[in-house]
This record gives sequence, C-alpha cells and structure tokens, in this order.
Amino acid sequence: MENKKEKTAPDVSVGADTEQPIRKNTTSSISENGGNIKSFEELQREMQLRSDPSYLQTISMNELFDTQYRSKQPLIDGLLYPGTYIFAGSPKLGKSFLMAQLAYHVSTGTPLWNYTTRKETVLYLALEDDYRRLQERLYRMFGTESTDNLYFSVSASQLGNGLDEQLARFVAEHKDTKLIIIDTLQKVREVGGDNYSYANDYQIMARLKSFADAHGLCLLLVHHTRKQNADDKFDMISGTSGLLGAADGAFLLQKEKRTGNAATLEVSGRDQQDQKLYLIRNTETLLWDLQKAETELWKEPPEPLLDEIAELVMKDNPYWEGSPTALVALINVDIQPHVITRKLNVLAGRLYAEHGILFRSERVHEGRKLRLWKDNTENA
Repeated sequence: MENKKEKTAPDVSVGADTEQPIRKNTTSSISENGGNIKSFEELQREMQLRSDPSYLQTISMNELFDTQYRSKQPLIDGLLYPGTYIFAGSPKLGKSFLMAQLAYHVSTGTPLWNYTTRKETVLYLALEDDYRRLQERLYRMFGTESTDNLYFSVSASQLGNGLDEQLARFVAEHKDTKLIIIDTLQKVREVGGDNYSYANDYQIMARLKSFADAHGLCLLLVHHTRKQNADDKFDMISGTSGLLGAADGAFLLQKEKRTGNAATLEVSGRDQQDQKLYLIRNTETLLWDLQKAETELWKEPPEPLLDEIAELVMKDNPYWEGSPTALVALINVDIQPHVITRKLNVLAGRLYAEHGILFRSERVHEGRKLRLWKDNTENA
C-alpha cells in the first residue's frame, strides 16, 4: 500500500452520462480498465465481432458490477439533473421568466427555493425574445446583480442545419457548461419538422438527448401544451407521445386561474422523484416563489461504508491507493474485499456528492488497485 499524491488524476466530469463506463470516457493517462487485462488477440476478436451486424453486444452481471459508471450529479438537488427535459406550459404563462430564474440560480450557484444548487455555466437560447427585452426582464427580476457564467443568444440555427455544430462549439469553448435552455423547441425544429408523427418527434428528442448525454449536461426544452385536458396531465404536451417517450422527463407549469398569480409545477423524470410544487408569482419582480411542495423528497438512508472511508481513510489524507484488502483493513465495516470494490463502483457518485471523494478501480498485474482522492487535490 502506498500513500502518495497522485500526479495525474482522471478527468472527471461530474454530470456525465451514466450509460457509459468511465474507462471509455476519459483522456487520463491512468489505465482504468476495470475488468481483466485482455490479450491483443482477444481485443482483435472483439473488434471483429462488433463489426459483424449479426453480433449482439452483451454484458454479464459480473461485468456490470465490475464496471464503474459516471453518476449524474444534479444541477439542482432533487429537481434538475443532466439529461433532456421538456418544460411545457400554455403560451404567455410565465415560462420564460421561470427559465431565466433557473438559469440565473444555476449560473450563480444560489439556492432555488429550498433546493441546493451547484454553480455551473449556462447557455440560454431565448429565441422568442430580443436583447432589449431580456435586459429589462433580468433587471426587473434580479436588479444589476450579474454573473459571467450565464450566456444568452436570441438567434440560432435549426436542428440538422447548424444547431448541432453551434452547441458543440459553445460547449467546447465553455467546458463547464451544464445547462442549455432552448426557448422554444419549435424554433429549432428542422425544416419540415412540423410533421407531428410519433417517429418524427421521437427522432428529434433522441437526437437532442444524444447530444446532452455525450456532454453530460442538462438540455431543457421549452414547449407548449395543447388546450385539451387529459387524464394524465403530461399527455397535454403538444405533439405526440414520442417527445416525452424519448426525453428523460418533463416539467408541466399550469396556472390555477389564467388571470391569477398561483400555479402548479409538476415534475416527472427518470432521475428524480415525481413532485408537485405550488408556486406564486411575485407581482413586482415577476419571480416565481415556492409556497409548498406536495411531496416531501425521499432521502437515501445513511451508508456506513462511505462515512467510514471519509472519516478513517481520507479525513487527513488527500490521496490513497491500495488493494481492496488493504482498504477493508482500515474501516470498521464487515465486508469482503471483492464486495467493497463492487459496492464502491455503484456508490462512487454518492461518495463524491456527499464527501467530495473520487474513486477509481483498475486491474493491474499484481491484482486490483483502488484509488481514492479528494476533489480539491491538485490536478484532480
């Protein structure tokens, strides 16, 4: 076991796609192969199989647990996560004001209502506004308190006709971008995209989701609802069910009375708990304030293993590496060495979120080596 400071740590993007193993999404010089070291012949055979259209790529349950996937750290705890989301509501309801509010809070890292918010760079495509109107709106909402992390554009290309390249270039130039708001989806649909078939809607969302997942960010698409009511309120989203089917979730803003200031915000998604929030709009600032939440957020039960690592292994140590057996010997949790590696693969995102500790596992000739280091470690 060797205690030393790591010279080059993996490039960890906190909100990256959970469907891709970390070892395939890093430019680090550290080898992160979590499985057995394979021979050249085995790798060559795998490549040949993958190129065969009749070959179905699979993964065993053992391989699944032996692989560490990047976790999706929320932008706003319990409310907004990396992925592709629809934000729907009737026209002239105040959606754009709420979008500006979300953008401002994420870009400054200030809590939104009672939700913890992480400071990230935000791009807001306000495609139904102009800069003068944006200036007046933001001044009314926030005064002259501004931030360098929030960028606006009132014009953008359409999907398949330049938007993909524009967004990719912005993210390349602003690598800490974690939220892109497109207001509205209709403004960027490709020419002929008003063909509201399930296949067309699904393809549009799948394309946007692919971009969001590849860059580990949240893509929030402002959209309208239809006038007809539905048993499931999310069926009121304009278009076919293909939009919601391909998205990671949706937000639905509805006013109780068209002329009133009270509204409900319903949230449904793959990575967060379904919620219903009761909001009221401040008549002076036009900010949306939270009155109450119908559902109390579920909290994960304590995890002794993570607490033990934080207290006994990493409290006074910015970096640790060693075997699973060595790590088990340092903590007061009854766990087998092979189990601790698998458990940390699953809980790596929570270890980072709760304690700021990053984890890696790799197979070396001597066996398996584990690495733990604090997020503020130099070069980490």
